[in-house]
Amino acid sequence: MKYSIGVDFGTLSGRALLVEIETGKEVATAVKNYTHAVMDEYLPDGVTKLPPDWALEHPRDYLEVLAETIPSVLAQANVDPADVVGVSVDFTACTLIPILADGTPLCFLPEYENNPHAYVKLWKHHAAQPQADKINALAREMDPVRLSRYGGKVSSEWLFAKAWQLLDEAPELYDRADKLIEAGDWIVYMLTGAERRNACAAGYKAMWHKGDGYPSKEFFARLDPRLENIVEEKLSPEVYALGGKAGEISEAGAKLCGLLPGTAVGMANIDAHVAVPAAGITTPGRMLMIMGTSTCHMLLGDRESVVPGTCGVVEDGIIGGYFGYEAGQSCVGDHFDWFVKNCIPASYRDEAEARGISIHKLLREKVSTQKPGQSGILALDWWNGNRSVLVDTDLSGLFVGMSLTTKPEELYRALIEGTAFGTRMIIDTFEEYNVPVNELIAAGGIAEKDEMMMQIYADVTKREIRICGSGQACALGSAMFGAVAAGKEKGGYDTIGEAAENMASLKDIVYRPIPENSAIYDKLYAEYKLLHDYFGRGENDCMKRLRAIKREQNA
Repeated sequence: MKYSIGVDFGTLSGRALLVEIETGKEVATAVKNYTHAVMDEYLPDGVTKLPPDWALEHPRDYLEVLAETIPSVLAQANVDPADVVGVSVDFTACTLIPILADGTPLCFLPEYENNPHAYVKLWKHHAAQPQADKINALAREMDPVRLSRYGGKVSSEWLFAKAWQLLDEAPELYDRADKLIEAGDWIVYMLTGAERRNACAAGYKAMWHKGDGYPSKEFFARLDPRLENIVEEKLSPEVYALGGKAGEISEAGAKLCGLLPGTAVGMANIDAHVAVPAAGITTPGRMLMIMGTSTCHMLLGDRESVVPGTCGVVEDGIIGGYFGYEAGQSCVGDHFDWFVKNCIPASYRDEAEARGISIHKLLREKVSTQKPGQSGILALDWWNGNRSVLVDTDLSGLFVGMSLTTKPEELYRALIEGTAFGTRMIIDTFEEYNVPVNELIAAGGIAEKDEMMMQIYADVTKREIRICGSGQACALGSAMFGAVAAGKEKGGYDTIGEAAENMASLKDIVYRPIPENSAIYDKLYAEYKLLHDYFGRGENDCMKRLRAIKREQNA
């Protein structure tokens, strides 16, 4: 029996999955929580305070994932490393690391360990918004076609905004860095010794286009003369297609992860994108929702359409031969985590503890019998800004309709409904611009565990929802690409389509919309759209003014 391994690097942890290539059977899994988690208040020294909107991580945590989880899955399954023919990784993006030429992150150097700019800027680092605004303004003037592929607006989460922030605020570190690299590509570098920039991250997070390449030198020079040669100096003009072999495990990589030198390593991928073939999606019309701390919405199309507010359309960006569309909501599970940490009375916690259940389960129980609209509460799901379709990290959350009789569980349900309305807004926008969404497939922890939420989503979107067969779709997708990197001659597959036929699956569970619920949700969605446009499209910029005051007072 031959095996492949997928390693999924998420926001708070990394996971390795050992899979039988022939059947897709998941043999063993191991998870390593990041030692430093997300650093959004202080650096590891506990003294260096971070400004608002920063989100950093420590790259040593990623190496710990490789060192602990891969040997663990091999040991659990008693599998000989010689029988593992391929490995591939996926990562949140854009997650950017400044490194030396040999791959050493700047934060590993003693002289920079207390400098925030030396660390990983996580995907949800939003402090580069001023730079993103300037990129958008110039792109509208110089390169509007390129900008239109990203819904008309580049995010502060993306590579060039973060790179420019580094240059503006810490030019000495920018100069010291030989490369600025996506964390997924860095992991491949650590495993193989070869720098290989993947087309998925380059296309969706760095404005790269299969036909046009990166933006021109003239564009970057207009932004800032110091950026004129950023591609040649800090990135790499070479971009490699998904499904290809990035290289083989080196001697150093073998010592790091426990696999044998010569094991095939696939090109890195973005976590959400790699889950698409793991859900069996290899043709247009079926949207995958990867539901976790945030939600990513992935869709294939036959042609390149300009869809406002989406995160991008990239040729061959998900599956070769199709245009891959991405949209997303930057706060979903994070909403619920924030709520239970900050808005729950002691009596609820005592009840949950006495019954031996989670506070999440208690809240769902208390509100599960409530009818749509019964609480009279509506929420805008922008606690972490809006990714799609407004692409605006300066927006913030909102509850409407509260009274002195409002209960915590009603607010909790309103947050769930708000995220469902946000997903419907994304679907409606795709369809308005002739990219059909016929069926929804959900993956991730929320899809696996929360029946009430999935039924609400079906009712709100008025579409059937299937559940991905794997509870670890991202890791499975990476394992599939690892099998493709190995190729058929080594016991893998020659294409991701072949891998999907044999390794992907869906559960038998189907959530179908309940017509009477959908009718009420149509009314609530109409109100959501009014608030969405009022606060999100410039009629009332109250949220941005409040954020500006916050920044001034925290300076």
